[in-house]
Amino acid sequence: MTWRIGIDLGGTKTEVAALDPGGALRLRRRLPTPATYEATVAQIGAMVEAAEAEIGEAARVGCGIPGSESPATGLIRGANSTFLNGRPLGHDLSARLGRPVRLSNDANCLAMSEFHDHPGSGFAVILGTGVGGGLVVNGRLVEGRNRVAGEWGHTPLPWMTPAEFPGPACWCGQHGCIETFLCGPALARDADGPEARDASTLPARAAAGEVRAQAALDRHVERLARALAGVINLLDPEVLVLGGGLSNMAHLYEALPRLIPRHVFSDSFDTPIIQARHGDSSGVLGAARLW
Repeated sequence: MTWRIGIDLGGTKTEVAALDPGGALRLRRRLPTPATYEATVAQIGAMVEAAEAEIGEAARVGCGIPGSESPATGLIRGANSTFLNGRPLGHDLSARLGRPVRLSNDANCLAMSEFHDHPGSGFAVILGTGVGGGLVVNGRLVEGRNRVAGEWGHTPLPWMTPAEFPGPACWCGQHGCIETFLCGPALARDADGPEARDASTLPARAAAGEVRAQAALDRHVERLARALAGVINLLDPEVLVLGGGLSNMAHLYEALPRLIPRHVFSDSFDTPIIQARHGDSSGVLGAARLW
């Protein structure tokens, strides 16, 4: 084994981590994500080089991104950091660093991190600025023929009510995507109006008795239960792992086991629903493990 470096390219922050040949985490740093493509490529290159200078070794590099690399063109598509779309990020990072760089969706990297520690089959969910998923079967990442396996956030919210239909317009060009209902900014808007983007205070506000905050959280978890029931009905994974900023909301782990069975096509439901064990480091650790 050799040293491995992971990059987690997020909408607001970019993180680097280095794993030694035994797989132990030896370094972790983060910086704000730049607002342009060129600056992002330059920053990732500089972060990798700084990490290698600190560990004193060259490393293999994996990068988690908010989108995926087209197998047809090598260009990024489906990224909610839209300046990445249509750009040859893998090629440009490889050229910048002088070696191959492996890319995968950030939810796939979450899955790689979580199921590396506990080999098996499961579905990992990101609930953050965007919504996505990653699928691992028998300890191996499944990306699919078109590299879109797990793009659960861009399927329609199941069992929409008349008030929900057809759903908000999504940046991807569709209406009613799961992401438009379940991402952090959507939850914030539901509680506090169209200009709101930060949902982090809602659990505390609800606990303090704020009716508006509690109502938004109740709508959100009920929609999440419907969306996850669709995953159960299609894949029936051994475990569901929740990651991303919204996964820190403790009420999800009490409410979802109660709400999901209403929509599962089975007479029983006992799938464990757990929080990502590495928190917001899961993505960067999974990126390093793409090698």
